This record gives sequence, C-alpha cells and structure tokens, in this order.
Amino acid sequence: MNDTSDTHMNEGLLSRTLQYALKYQNSVMERPVFPRPEDIMALDGFREEWPDAGYSAISTLDLLHDLGSKGTVATTGGRYFGFVTGGSLPSAMAADWLLTAWDQCASLPVLSPVSAVIEDVAGGWVLEALDLPRDSMVAFPTGASYGNLIALTAARRAQLLAQGYDVDAEGLRNSPPIRVIVSEETHATLIKGLGVLGLGRNCVEIVPTDDQGCMSFKNLPTLDQSCIVCAQAGNVNSGGFDDFSAIAEATNTVGAWLHIDGAFGLWARASGIHSYLAEGAQRAQSWVTDGHKWLNTPYDCGIVIIKDRAMVHDSLGMSTAYLPEDKLIPAKDRLIELSRRARGVTVWAALRSLGRSGLADLIERHCQLAKMMAEGLEKLGFCVHNKVVLNQIVASYGSEARTEAIRSHLVDGGIAWCGPTQWKGHAAFRISISGWATTALDVQKTLEALAKAIKEIDKA
Repeated sequence: MNDTSDTHMNEGLLSRTLQYALKYQNSVMERPVFPRPEDIMALDGFREEWPDAGYSAISTLDLLHDLGSKGTVATTGGRYFGFVTGGSLPSAMAADWLLTAWDQCASLPVLSPVSAVIEDVAGGWVLEALDLPRDSMVAFPTGASYGNLIALTAARRAQLLAQGYDVDAEGLRNSPPIRVIVSEETHATLIKGLGVLGLGRNCVEIVPTDDQGCMSFKNLPTLDQSCIVCAQAGNVNSGGFDDFSAIAEATNTVGAWLHIDGAFGLWARASGIHSYLAEGAQRAQSWVTDGHKWLNTPYDCGIVIIKDRAMVHDSLGMSTAYLPEDKLIPAKDRLIELSRRARGVTVWAALRSLGRSGLADLIERHCQLAKMMAEGLEKLGFCVHNKVVLNQIVASYGSEARTEAIRSHLVDGGIAWCGPTQWKGHAAFRISISGWATTALDVQKTLEALAKAIKEIDKA
C-alpha cells in the first residue's frame, strides 16, 4: 500500500517515528561514534530496485530506522569531536520537527506569515547575541559556505559601485578590477564562492599567517576602495582570531569592504569571558556564522549578516522597488533561492531556550572542556600545537605515522571521533568541542581511550 492510500495511518506513522527517534536519542551515547564496518555494508540494503506499486509508509520508515540508524555518525552524542559539528539542542530539534509538519515555503510573508515573523525575531536576537550593528540584515542560508557567497555578492556590488559600475546590471565583462585579500589559512569554501561569483579562485592576494594561523596584519597590502578583505573569526584548526580592530581601521579608512568568516568563532562574542577575542568585529561590513555548529541547531542552518541592507536587496532582489525601512525584506530578496525552508525557526528555538546566560554558559563550558582536554593530552605525552583560546585543539604524538595510528585506534574503538588535519605542514589531529551534550566525563573517557591506544600500539 503506497502513501496515496495510506493517509488514514498518518497518526500511527508519526507515533512510530517518534518512537524510533527517541530510541535513537536514548541510545546515542552507547553506540559507536562512527558506524561499524558491518553497519556501513548493511546500507546496501537501500540499493533495491525502484518498486512499481510502492511500499507502505510504515515499511519504508522501518527500513530507514533498521538500516539507516545504525549507519549514522553519532554527532548528537557527547564524544563527536570532528569538523566543529554541533549536536542538536532538544528545543531546536523539536522546532525542526514541527516546521516539517507545517511544510512552509518561507520566501514571502504571504506564503508563511509565521516564518517571516519568527525569522525576523531570530535575526534580531542573533544581532544581540553577537553584538553587531542592530540595523543589519540577517538571513538564514544553508550554511557558512552559502553565507560567504551572499556576503561576497553584496561586497562585489558595493566595491564596484564605489568605482561607478553597476555589476548586477552590466555583468563582469567590462567591470573595473576587484581585489580580494585573504589569509593563507582562509577556508576553502570562501575561495569556492569567489569562483562562483566570477572573481576568480586564483585571483586573490594571500597574506601570510602567524604561528596560530591568524592573518599577519603587518603584511596586509596597501588597500583601496576596490578591495574586499576576508578575515577569520576562529581558525578551523587553532581557533585563532585575526586582529579585527587593526584590519577594520585599515579597511574603513580607505573604503574597503571587510568580511568576517566566523562559522563557529563568531559566537565567542556571546561570551563575556571570550568576547575579547573578536573585538573589532563589529566594525566589519559583513559576517557569516553557522547555527548548526556552536549554536547546536539541526543541519542545515547558516547565518549571514550584512550591514548595508541595500547591497543585498539590490543584488538579490527579484523586484526593482526597494522596500520601505519599516517593512520586512522578504527572504527571497536576501538569499538566492525562492523556495526555501524557514531555518531561522530553529535558531529562534535555540536562542529562546538558552537565553543570554545559557548561550554564554554553552560557549564558556566548551572552552573550559577544550582546556581540560588539552591538559590531559599533554600529560599523555601529546604535543598540543595551538594556544587553546577557544574550543579547538590540534595535537600530535611523535611521528606522523604514530599520530595517525593512535587516532585511527581511537576511532575504530568507537569511543570518540576526531579527524586528521595538516598543521603548518605536519600531520596532526583536531579535536573540536562544540556539542551541547559533551561533558567532563566525555573528555575523561576520550583521554582514557587515547591512553589505552598508546599502550596497545606500543605493544604491537
């Protein structure tokens, strides 16, 4: 029986879904953080022929749970330390479920009044949390990758308008030059966006970095109004911050555009203890961060913030009339796509359930746990390569082969997961603490598993 004749079973289907979701959530701390080889092999069970008549919704859900749940990475648990991947706060996950039931197209207020209002509120709260200019435009793309593209689109328009050229009307063929300045540690997704925008992946001016991967301000080239400077809040390895105050002074003096890629690090501004790391960030023209990293919303959810609303609307708007200041700019005029999910609803749910103090506590607790992890690693004989100022740890143990052997042993044991990385030309591994469920006990268990890995590798 297929879905078209199965509508009377909807309540039972959703109840079954809830049971499976709760079963998964309740067992996530006991399951291997990365699926076992046999569970990955079992995923071939999805490779069936497309049926003629179709199976029932319940049998389809059963298959998804029976095979799929075992093949997941336990990112919602407390010991997943890869890729700065946050878990999913219960409030945000619940909001996401209800959002799916609503099935809203959140492009225009007329299509979804509730989405427009909640995302507007969420945007205001984000600006408060990050202490950024309150009249900035906030939009909710899929992630920082897409957010960087939106910000760079606005920057491209602004810097070419400053030279008397309307790129959105005339295209790039006869446009004046745009200079894009990045550090040698800039994220690859930002470079990808430059290619998409026609500015060129290779047409960048690269500034060297210091021993923490932060842009060397003294090596910043001479700037002018044709420049877009891309700085970083939270180096993906070290967690280090560029000197925003100095860079902003240099860019604002000559009319250059300063964009800050803060996929996770920008949230340091929500902590009274760690906000100093991002001092000066408020002087930029655009910012990007993620909800699905340190704010712990479900995937996918990014946040892009542009100080000059007109630059976004005039680049991405689907009409020529600029909306009055007292009305909402529809999401269709802040993002590229027309059809979209109201991702800002999960941001609203997370921020409402955490509150100001809860968000600050989340950030500060993770930073404290990162220091605890780093101290424990050093006691085991690891070399911690970065100053642990945030939630990131880069470590190695002896040779590259030995480091990878220990990391692989940890991963294969299922206790925790962290990924390999390259740091200053050397192999290492990176631990990112950003899941709301992570506790001191998770740190302790991970260190115990690493100690065991060292002993067993020494015996081999």
